[in-house]
Amino acid sequence: MAEPRLLRPGDEAALDRFLSTHADSSMFLRSNARAAGLMDRGEPLQATYVAALQSSRMVGVVAHCWNGMVLVQAPAHAAELARDAVRRSRRAVTGFSGPWTQVVAARAALGLDAAPAVQDSRDDLYALDLDRLVLPAPLASGVVRCRHPEPGELELLVQWRASFAVESLGATDGPDLRRASQADVELQHARRADWVLVHNTTPVAYSVFNAMLPQMVQIGGVWTPAELRGRGYARALVAGSLVAAREQGVRRAVLFANPANAAARAAYLAIGFEIVGDYGLVLLAPSGNPMRP
Repeated sequence: MAEPRLLRPGDEAALDRFLSTHADSSMFLRSNARAAGLMDRGEPLQATYVAALQSSRMVGVVAHCWNGMVLVQAPAHAAELARDAVRRSRRAVTGFSGPWTQVVAARAALGLDAAPAVQDSRDDLYALDLDRLVLPAPLASGVVRCRHPEPGELELLVQWRASFAVESLGATDGPDLRRASQADVELQHARRADWVLVHNTTPVAYSVFNAMLPQMVQIGGVWTPAELRGRGYARALVAGSLVAAREQGVRRAVLFANPANAAARAAYLAIGFEIVGDYGLVLLAPSGNPMRP
């Protein structure tokens, strides 16, 4: 039988040793724990972490985050750990993220399998060793450039971030979304995790590293405005950000994307990514989120 245990400061090394054996699908857990530690005061990136131990060896972990998301990496214990993490955190559940079957198990264990969701997807999980990165011709030739955004561009990126949330995550546009988008853009900019692709002097695409480790990054929020699509900007942006990351010592990148998005699939495969598994993302509708201990 596995023994559940609340993780505390001092458990970081053991947690990362376990998660590193599931590295491609554990980036949110590993990055958040590294950035914010294992205390949970409800601050950004913090979470309540509960692990399953067998013979003192960690075999699973679930974290209930400051923003309500339940992150899972528990191949055999997702249901029990999800219940324990939410019981301990005493905050509402807003969604789930992690390997698909574990997301399904955790959601059912919390009685939320029938709760309405604005996003409920079984995505493809992509991975790339950066020594195999293929540079698109416009990036290699200098026709387009990838760089961190400048302060004067952040207002535009807030608009783009909101548009991404509406189109890709099922969000509802309005003042709340604009505030959330502004907070997200500012956080990513402060972390230097944001990237724009520039054609001449004009930004044409935007993405972020939504999880970062010294040797590994996870790409998210890739966005090209509708009127600029079909020109290869997304693949050039992702490749350009990874060139910069590689120069800083990063060796591997991952991302997840909806299998129905044929354009995204073609773009990622073209620069060297391979599909290595699946990944679940569930974002509950605000009216369908009754789970609060």
